Amino acid sequence: MRYVLLFASRTDDEDRFENLSEADRGAMYDRIGKWTEKYGSKRVLGEQLQPPETATTIRFSGRFKGGARPLVTDGPFIEGKEIIGGFWVIDVDDLDEALKMAKEWPASTMVEVRPIVERQA
Repeated sequence: MRYVLLFASRTDDEDRFENLSEADRGAMYDRIGKWTEKYGSKRVLGEQLQPPETATTIRFSGRFKGGARPLVTDGPFIEGKEIIGGFWVIDVDDLDEALKMAKEWPASTMVEVRPIVERQA
């Protein structure tokens, strides 16, 4: 089964990456490296994301009424309390294995585990 692990932190979290000292960032990257060595064979795809203020959002008005008009804006889609800092798509045997990986994630303060819709070819 495939799942996505969404690595997130709260916007008010003092332990967010942006608030860490250089030494703490280095230690965090070391822990991430060890986690990646342990679980890298389960990874299908994954990346660290730029901060939300670098996002560009496209909104469509009238999308479901047949007259979609795109509106492009700078910034994130919503002002949220959590920031997605990165993601991994993983291929594992079951949810328990995905949860085990997520529980051992050494960096962000929250990991959302979500199954991917499997489509028949």
